[in-house]
Amino acid sequence: MLNVAIVIGVLLLLGLAVAFSSLHIAREYERGVVFRLGRLIDLKGPGLFFIFPFGIDRLIKVDLRVITLEVPPQEVITVDNVTLKVNAVIFFQVIDARAAITRVRDFARATSQIAQTTLRSILGQSSLDELLSSRDKINQELQKIIDQRTEPWGIKVSVVEVKDVELPQTMQRALARQAEAEREKRAKVIAAEGEFQAAQTLTNAAGVMSAQPAALALRYMQTLLDMGPEKNSTIIFPIPLELIRPLLGPSGGDRSAGEPGGGRRAAPKG
Repeated sequence: MLNVAIVIGVLLLLGLAVAFSSLHIAREYERGVVFRLGRLIDLKGPGLFFIFPFGIDRLIKVDLRVITLEVPPQEVITVDNVTLKVNAVIFFQVIDARAAITRVRDFARATSQIAQTTLRSILGQSSLDELLSSRDKINQELQKIIDQRTEPWGIKVSVVEVKDVELPQTMQRALARQAEAEREKRAKVIAAEGEFQAAQTLTNAAGVMSAQPAALALRYMQTLLDMGPEKNSTIIFPIPLELIRPLLGPSGGDRSAGEPGGGRRAAPKG
């Protein structure tokens, strides 16, 4: 009787062990890819699910979250024969767990290799100026090509960013000299535009003053005041005729007509 109870207890323990080993839990961002006797069946999860033990079912969990993959530095020769090292970062996500397991052995490593070869190929077709100034365009082209190649694996590449560009020391000095020359050119252009605007303004002012003699006289007096900043300065200057002409009266009158007793004198007799 005791032996029977022991046997039953052992069987119960084995049954519980088998039941617990057959129960699995997949989180919300996980899916279970199950092979039953070598054949792929429907995905399991999220939540609690059961699989057959003793090798009948084999479970592989796949993370569906966005994965960040850093591409190691790649040595690239651009179209203009500049050798540089470039690394990048890729953001991708598994959208088809069964394809990611059955169509490629290691989807993360395969995506990294595709990214490395594509990075060398695309950057090798670009010049250094395009790489430095049109990085957004290059990133979009990289994302499009890598996404097309990984789509059969159930992988969606959302973002590809060129992270660092390491230039040789000689090229860094050349770019520094080029930037300095560009700044000097801009400074000269701005100075020339300022001189042109100043000359244009002076030309307009001269035209106004030539049409208005009183304005020219006022400017003349202002210049004299600027020449003597001290209050006790004495300045002697001629008064322009245009300022006092209204005080002189009619210019066509005869000055002798205003004298007393003026007029024609009688000729002396005999």
